[in-house]
Amino acid sequence: MTEQTAQTAQTAQTEQAAQTEQAEQTASAGSTGIRLVVLDMAGTTVADGGLVEQAFTVAVRRMGAEPETMIDYVRATMGESKISVFRHLFGDEEKAQQANTAFETAYGELVTAGHIAPVPGAREAIERLRAEGRTVVLTTGFARVTQDAILAALGWQDLVDFTLCPADAGGRGRPYPDMVLAAFLRSGAVDGVQRIAVAGDTSYDMLSGVRSGARVVAGVLTGAHDKGQLEANGATHVLGSIAELPDLLARVEA
Repeated sequence: MTEQTAQTAQTAQTEQAAQTEQAEQTASAGSTGIRLVVLDMAGTTVADGGLVEQAFTVAVRRMGAEPETMIDYVRATMGESKISVFRHLFGDEEKAQQANTAFETAYGELVTAGHIAPVPGAREAIERLRAEGRTVVLTTGFARVTQDAILAALGWQDLVDFTLCPADAGGRGRPYPDMVLAAFLRSGAVDGVQRIAVAGDTSYDMLSGVRSGARVVAGVLTGAHDKGQLEANGATHVLGSIAELPDLLARVEA
């Protein structure tokens, strides 16, 4: 082998080693990055303008009860499965089911009437997250029929990878981690919960994210609860809105 041939071979080996190291670094970054993002709907990605309380008022009055005596509990448990809220308030399964049906009907009517809109920047944030290779899942405490009505009203049927309601996760909504873990299992997008980010506007969203083991549990200030409530229930970050989430994840991964 001539000296020139040996130098050429050595150069090729050096370049190959550098390429291999770069590929390993890229793979390592990909294997630890956040690739599953689980987002709440009402108050987080969807601005409902107080429709939950309006629908609750209608439902409770249809049941012959006074909403004023129950509204504080409803506000404190925003984010929870609605049937769970009615079970607590009425203490009777039949009445709870009737109230929940009345609530879902009233909320659906408000949605159909056009009283709902995206949180500013929400669609763009979701599109960016997916363009970055992240799987995005929308979750809710509403029943499937109401969730689908919201998605249809916004034209969001194909915006995310898939959507979940409590019934899709065995029936338990927040503050249980079931919907986040259902997203983890169904998507197959990541190999561990530390590669999940959760975002929501309520204390129960935060508890759900913490209990799931998600690396990022981001509270947003466009919905029911304030910064103190979100942090007290485990928020790792508090954002002005969901529009800030892509930049947050980029910083976390840097």
